[in-house]
Amino acid sequence: MSEQDISVRGYYEEAGAAGQWPQLDISYIAQKIPRDRTTPCGAADALLQALRVTSSWRGQKFTVCNSDNLYSVRALRLLLDDTHRNALIDYDRAALRFDHDRIMKFAVTRTDADGFVVDIIEKPSPGAIADAADASGRIGISMNIFRLDYDMILPVLEAQPFDPARNEKDMPAAINNLLFLHPRSVFAIPLAEHVVDLTSQADISVVSEYLQREFPDL
Repeated sequence: MSEQDISVRGYYEEAGAAGQWPQLDISYIAQKIPRDRTTPCGAADALLQALRVTSSWRGQKFTVCNSDNLYSVRALRLLLDDTHRNALIDYDRAALRFDHDRIMKFAVTRTDADGFVVDIIEKPSPGAIADAADASGRIGISMNIFRLDYDMILPVLEAQPFDPARNEKDMPAAINNLLFLHPRSVFAIPLAEHVVDLTSQADISVVSEYLQREFPDL
């Protein structure tokens, strides 16, 4: 969470969710914003700041994902059980139930014959999407859920430059830089299922209906 946003911590400690999950140990870090900026520096910078204060994770792997996607237990379990040093969930584009315009904006993955990620292409062109298809025609989509090796990703994040167009440090670019330094270091775990996505205000009602339908006791 950013320095200006206290809603997440307030929700889990003081509001409706307080005490609902006593089995969870929740820690927080506020993403510091440089004096010459008014907004945070991106997800890769947020992860870097979090890793710098969790040195006890050295020598271990961890899962990192977007906070505005609702990933399945199956996806999280696949990452937890995977034995590769780094991995991501490679969603089957055909299983995602979004409209055409929206799905065209999702980042596509390119993998080699053994299932290792070669590249993550953000905001892909139609040609790049077609080129990313495997021999069966399957197109993989990255929804920003990764299991990463602390010792391998930390120096990559520390050296991560700002994206010249967005002026942020994003996770797909960090993964691509990891692949540049360590080819075949990220395995793509294929998964064909939909991901509930809360990107815009228009998604609130859709997500709310889904939660009420799937988790009526919450």
